[in-house]
Amino acid sequence: MKKVNLGNTGIEVSKLCFGSLTMTPFQANLTIKEGAYLIEYAYNKGINFIDTAEIYENYKYIKEALKNINREDYHIATKTYAYTKELAQESLELALNELGTDYIDVFLLHEQESIHTVKGHFEAIEYFLRQKEKGKIRAIGISTHKVAGAQAVREVKELEIIHPIINKYGIGIQDGTVEDMLRELEIIHNMGKGIYGMKPLGGGHLIKDVENAFNFVKDIPYIDSIAIGMQSIDEIDANIYLLENGFIPEDLKANLRTKKRKLIIADYCLGCGNCVKRCNQNGIEIIDGVATPNENCILCGYCAKVCPEFCIKVI
Repeated sequence: MKKVNLGNTGIEVSKLCFGSLTMTPFQANLTIKEGAYLIEYAYNKGINFIDTAEIYENYKYIKEALKNINREDYHIATKTYAYTKELAQESLELALNELGTDYIDVFLLHEQESIHTVKGHFEAIEYFLRQKEKGKIRAIGISTHKVAGAQAVREVKELEIIHPIINKYGIGIQDGTVEDMLRELEIIHNMGKGIYGMKPLGGGHLIKDVENAFNFVKDIPYIDSIAIGMQSIDEIDANIYLLENGFIPEDLKANLRTKKRKLIIADYCLGCGNCVKRCNQNGIEIIDGVATPNENCILCGYCAKVCPEFCIKVI
């Protein structure tokens, strides 16, 4: 698989990044052995880049996989909500210990909203910069669902990498359009900063249009790598085929269609009711203050487009 430089960081990663949230107890709930096998399988197919986060609680999956992976050729990106030196230190020590590694390739501040939240987390950034000097971190940055988050990366020189949400219809971008996000990302790329996108399938809502959706992101010249969730051998093979050929073979598509998918609602749902109003199938309702899908749901994904918190996913 083609390897690319992640901006000017000197970190050479595969064009596909293994999105590891989908294997966790929050979604597929794979065993550590099952999850580690998928990570190893993907690595042997050329995927040498994995995205995780402290909140995913899946470091042990990666640690197990690293027993059979060349660490020097494998790149780990993780994320934290830390905003003080003490919390940043706890996050780094947890990652190093639970992953069983001496360094983290990419450490991100999780879900940053704007220059204001970045400034509010600057004590953590300063700590990470000191740890970078010691060789415990190779690069730092942020993940974001907002155009204003991308603008913060443009303004803050210390941030080297951005992990933004980007997909054909801008599903999950909370403060603008996909065109708005792309304008910022092109500027960031031209500054020499690394970009690896998230949610190319809009949290699973674009699965029915998977080839067009994936190719849209793949063809953006200033995105270095694409993180996409993978929870089976078939999904890994399909994503590799998409990257290298632009389509999925019919036999592999048939295998993927047999997977029974479902709509899940994250626990941070506000119960605003936008999804209920948008659904023409009466497939979702507010129960005890939380959006809850029912037997009428057809997994069309229209509800996700109006969710202000992007808490509706298809797995």
